[in-house]
Order: sequence, then structure tokens, then C-alpha cells
Amino acid sequence: MIYFPVSGVETEWWIPLLTAFLISTFTSTGGVAGAFLLLPFQMSVLGFTGPAVSATNLVYNIIAVPGGVYRYTREGRLVAPLVWTTILGTVPGFFLGAIIRINLLPDPKPFKLFVGMVLLYVGIRLGASALGFTRSTGDSFSGQCKVSNPSFNLKQISYEFDGRSYRASFPGIFLLSIAVGVIGGTYGIGGGAIIAPFLVAIYGLPIHTVAGAALLGTFITSITGVVIYSILAKFYLHTGLSISPDWALGGLFGLGGAVGVYTGARLQRYMPASIIKLILTGCILFVSVRYILGFIVTK
Repeated sequence: MIYFPVSGVETEWWIPLLTAFLISTFTSTGGVAGAFLLLPFQMSVLGFTGPAVSATNLVYNIIAVPGGVYRYTREGRLVAPLVWTTILGTVPGFFLGAIIRINLLPDPKPFKLFVGMVLLYVGIRLGASALGFTRSTGDSFSGQCKVSNPSFNLKQISYEFDGRSYRASFPGIFLLSIAVGVIGGTYGIGGGAIIAPFLVAIYGLPIHTVAGAALLGTFITSITGVVIYSILAKFYLHTGLSISPDWALGGLFGLGGAVGVYTGARLQRYMPASIIKLILTGCILFVSVRYILGFIVTK
């Protein structure tokens, strides 16, 4: 057994490694590092519930994500305009979210309901797309195509992929990114768990091009988030509230996640978009229903 003094968690060394590996292998195929599933695991299984759990989740992202980003970049499926648009919105939103988490939501119960409702909506939209109930494009990826002609202006983001042209509203994605930043900063995730499904289900962008951008955005936002939480911790020393990340626990999760994220990114090109969407849908609905029911039952 290993004891982590910052979080107060005591567990076998292999449990964080294996948990992170299994989660990230599946979720990274959709551009999600898996932090949004690790959070309930840390809170419910390991008993780590304070604000510091959010910062620890971000440490996981920083370690786990780079391998997947490298893989998507190498395969030519990273859409730079999507990356920078989401970063421009999520970074300032993240700062606001961290303030909210520390000052207004030391008890995460009300926020769980909010996150659960948001994820429920996104999960339903994404599931409908995966099952063919809504119009969807870009699901016939051959496994060899690369992103070409990416561009953006103040009106739209555009690029070509697998013989199709894709366009999305720059203001819409920017405003969405701000909202995702607030949620991510409060919840302790980089935002990929929300932004990737939105880009696929709402904007109709192909999941094989969204994944890399969502992971890179998550990585940069998570670095920002760890810095913000570490700075804010100095202003709350007198409260006794644990805000700084548990680097050891986050690092252990991150090592397992690094292998899983790279594995998932490597496998993605061989997976149909519908299967990836169903994986994301299952993960999202699991967390959303769990948090909504948790709020109702314990109210």
C-alpha cells in the first residue's frame, strides 16, 4: 500500500496505473483523456473529495496527453484552427471556474447536478448521431486521409478531410470554449470531455479530426489550470482548504494514462466513427446519470 499525504489516499500502487490505462485507452479515441471519469473514481473509490482533486486531475492530463497529441499530429489529423480557438476561450474560462470551485463549491454536490445535466444532453445528441438518428458526416474515414487547407477568420473555421469540406462558426466555438473552460476549471478536467462531443454532435465535425485538437487543447488548458490552482492555494492557506494538486497521485495516474492515450490514438484510425461515438456516449451517460441520481438520492 502507498499513502499519499496531500490527498490522504491510501491504495495499492497498481490501482491508479491500471485504472487510468483502461479508461484512457477507450476515451482517447474520441479526443478525451479520461479525466472526467477519473474524477468520480478518486472521489467515490479513493475518498479524495476536496478542491485539490480537481488540480490533481489536471496533473494527470499533463502527463497522459502528449503521446496522443504526437500520434494525431504524426498522422496529419490535427486541426490547428480548432486548437487555438478552443484555447482562446477555455483558458480565461478556466480561471473563473477555479475561483468558483474554491469559493462557492467546496462541496461538489450542487455542481455535480449541473455537470450531469450538461453531459446528459451531449450524450443523448452524440448517441443519436452514432445510431444514425441524426444527420452525420465524416463517418466513412478510410484510415489514411489527412487534414488539408485549414483556415479560420472571425466568422468561421474551415478545413478539408477525406474528400469533404467542413465549416464551423468561429464565434460559436469560441463562446462554447469559454463555457467549457468554466466547467473544466470547476470540475478539474481539461475540457475535452465536453468540447469533443459538442464539436461532433452539434457542429457535425468528423471525430477523426476533432480528437487531436481536443487533446492538445486539454493539455494546454491543464497546464494553465495547475498553475492557477497552485497560485490560488497560497491565498487560501489560512482556511486549511487543500487546493494544491497531489503531484504523486496525479503522476501515478498520468503514467498509466500516458500509455493508454497513446494506445487509443494509435488504434483510432482503425475504428469506425460510429464505434468511437458510442464509446464516448457510454462514458458520458454513465457519469451524467450517476451524478444526477446521486444528487436526487442524497438530497
